[in-house]
Amino acid sequence: MRDRGAPLVVVGDVLLDIDVVGTSTRLCPDAPVPVIEAATELPRPGGAGLAALLAAAGGREVVLVTALADDEPGRRLRAMLERHLEVAAFHLHGGTPCKMRIRSGDQSVARLDAGEGEALDGPVGPRVIDAIAGAGAVLVADYGRGVTRHRAVRARLGELSRDVPVVWDPHPRGEPPLPGVRLLTPNEEEAARLAAADGADITGAGLSAAGRRGRHLGRSWGIDGVAVTLGADGALLCDGSEAPFLAPARPARGDTCGAGDAFAAGAAAALADGADLAGAVTTGVDQASGFVRAGAAAAVAARLAETGTARLVPERGEDAWDIVERTRRAGGTVVATGGCFDLLHAGHVSLLQQARRLGDCLVVCVNSDASVRRRKGPSRPVTPAEDRVRVLEALSDVDAAVVFDDDTPAALLERLRPDLWVKGADYAGTTLPEAETVRAHDGEVVLLPLLEGRSTTRLLSTTQATTQATTKGTAS
Repeated sequence: MRDRGAPLVVVGDVLLDIDVVGTSTRLCPDAPVPVIEAATELPRPGGAGLAALLAAAGGREVVLVTALADDEPGRRLRAMLERHLEVAAFHLHGGTPCKMRIRSGDQSVARLDAGEGEALDGPVGPRVIDAIAGAGAVLVADYGRGVTRHRAVRARLGELSRDVPVVWDPHPRGEPPLPGVRLLTPNEEEAARLAAADGADITGAGLSAAGRRGRHLGRSWGIDGVAVTLGADGALLCDGSEAPFLAPARPARGDTCGAGDAFAAGAAAALADGADLAGAVTTGVDQASGFVRAGAAAAVAARLAETGTARLVPERGEDAWDIVERTRRAGGTVVATGGCFDLLHAGHVSLLQQARRLGDCLVVCVNSDASVRRRKGPSRPVTPAEDRVRVLEALSDVDAAVVFDDDTPAALLERLRPDLWVKGADYAGTTLPEAETVRAHDGEVVLLPLLEGRSTTRLLSTTQATTQATTKGTAS
């Protein structure tokens, strides 16, 4: 194994992705197509370039090995990438591959593709060879444009896979992975096509079929682990064990463009830090979920345009701010609610479902353990804040949960600035100290109906009474 301080090297094909984002309120008079108005062009690196940016987002040293054309899109790509990481490039023959998405708000309307450049065999230069040789871990992001087919690159990767973890994100038009790869990361469709091309007669869909295809690819190609990504269902790891390992995803709504790159980058970084395969796949799923919740590849383009910073994927505790920013930028309604949420029950779920239907994202403000004790007494909370947040974020109606330590969420709401602050109808006739903060930012306070007879206090009292009665009966 290499020194963990050695860089993570991303090897693969780079594309220029451009989002043209506007609004549409009418159809074209001479064809049934939407008219996109006030469009903004947001460029970003795609393919291996996006994977490298995501890997570098937390400050990790990353080197990108790729092929770049000497044309205007190629120069734009190099300039964007070199602000965040080192680029070791050889010549791309033909034009830079460009993919332009036409979007109305968060909805893609059409995509225009141009550029059919390909990395052909030829000299790559000493910097490319040295970069691969010095890797502490490697992520191969194959987009079928020839980088992984190049004989010199492939030879160096084959030598390296014996010493460092290599994650291979395949492409149906790309080259098969090399023996000794630690982790292969196809999605369901890619796994089906790759297994069929390799002679496997596996039909059907779902976990069972994904598991059979993953095991086939692992055996056939001599790979330690195959993680078949399942979109909103997470990823299934087939590593030779009798039963595959399923890493479920946190609920996430929105554009999924680039989620596979986020998964592969997270898994590669985890392996570089010494994680086992199951830990790496779990990290990859968490990274992909957070990436989608923060706005996915479209948010990467917007953040590059606005700040030029490499902070592209939020940490777990930062999700709320990115979600709120994205929702507000798209003209959506930000809804927030708050409480202890100790022992989640049907009343909580009903309130959260109603609140989420009022807007485009729901952020839950959660009292810290100390805050709950001050409100409810020394025996509370029953469930620590970390677990309460985890349970809340597992609900599909909750986009993010944030802990606050004060007696009221006023300071947190000063930063969130929700359009709607939602509480239960049991607060009718009372003064909410945070209401002034909400209204100061043109927000409104809304009370929603409750399910009768549901409360954590009542639930605990009933449980305590039942326990005492049972104890008394046993003693007698």
